[in-house]
Amino acid sequence: MPSIDKSMFLLDPDIHFLNHGSFGACPKPVFETYQAWQRRLESQPVLFLGREITALDRETRQAMGAYVHTAANNLVFVTNATHGVNIVARSLTLGLGDEILTTDHEYGACDYAWEHNCKKTGAVYCRHPILLPAISLEAMAEQFWKGVTPRTKVIYLSHITSPTALRLPVELICARARQAGILTLIDGAHAPGQIALDLEAIGADFYTGNCHKWMMAPKGVGFLYARPEVQHLVEPLIVSWGYHVQADFAGGSQFVDYLSYTGTKDPAASLTIPAAIRFMQEYDWEQVRLECHQRLRAALARICDLVNLPPVYPLASDLYVQMGAAPLPPATDTSVLKQRLYDEFRVEVPLIEWNGRKFVRVSIQGYNTDEDVEALIKGLRNLLPQVQA
Repeated sequence: MPSIDKSMFLLDPDIHFLNHGSFGACPKPVFETYQAWQRRLESQPVLFLGREITALDRETRQAMGAYVHTAANNLVFVTNATHGVNIVARSLTLGLGDEILTTDHEYGACDYAWEHNCKKTGAVYCRHPILLPAISLEAMAEQFWKGVTPRTKVIYLSHITSPTALRLPVELICARARQAGILTLIDGAHAPGQIALDLEAIGADFYTGNCHKWMMAPKGVGFLYARPEVQHLVEPLIVSWGYHVQADFAGGSQFVDYLSYTGTKDPAASLTIPAAIRFMQEYDWEQVRLECHQRLRAALARICDLVNLPPVYPLASDLYVQMGAAPLPPATDTSVLKQRLYDEFRVEVPLIEWNGRKFVRVSIQGYNTDEDVEALIKGLRNLLPQVQA
């Protein structure tokens, strides 16, 4: 198999880019495919959007469905995972006192989506703590389930959390929720491409994920999955031609038609998904992920040693994959440290403040090298003594 290096991406070669988790990075061959789709669209917009897009979208959903192990008609493309969360949150019928159970590790924008819905419906958004250091998937599942009450109507969880990069036991929780008659929505913003996905095995009622992060598709494409049994619950955020199944994207699927044909848009990013999948297959992405995890594990261990603080999860575990958080001293001025890491050491990495604790969240993608990690360690070693408030 050929190997990956940074020259295959459009990233600035002078930057140690350890923040793939925020927006991803697109390989050159995939980006060229993206631009080819845009040129094809512009060469004959009426033909492309009026007569060709239905079949092209179906073919792309089939490729995506094969990648995440579900039928094409269980998927629609959305702009990003936050968009998918909003669709489900605004679709479900919730009333006064109904509870949406989640964790205290969730992405802020999606917390806001649920808070907005709760203000309108009288439902309650319940953040149940998942304590760090995490021990195991089973322990987290038991800890989380203590938050379930007779009023719990929906469980909303990240598959891999944004602030702490913790992999949550969504399979265990979805199975238990199904038995209890509780709907589940999983936010897989960081999962596709970072871990192998089998949506049918996960068992969520709804699952939304990003393709522009770890799948390395262009910016602005994600997906929303719904089990056939709950697709009738989904309502479109934007009512357009698909509302009367006139677009017929899926040969009569109301779920796909409602959400796919929402007016004029550039579908090039979603049509690039097969190219992104081929890129990963060509470069043996299972092996790439393993090597990235090993490099990340070593990096987290070195940071923990440097700051003399314990890791937030067992480093010899699958509770994190290609993205991981390491603790920083409580008095660290994270805003100053982040800026100086970039200005003085050319390191792009997010510093996180969560529940009164501070972390550096490190992403390791196939293009990262030991040199990138060394730059981060050198920067932290030099700067941490200087940025304690």
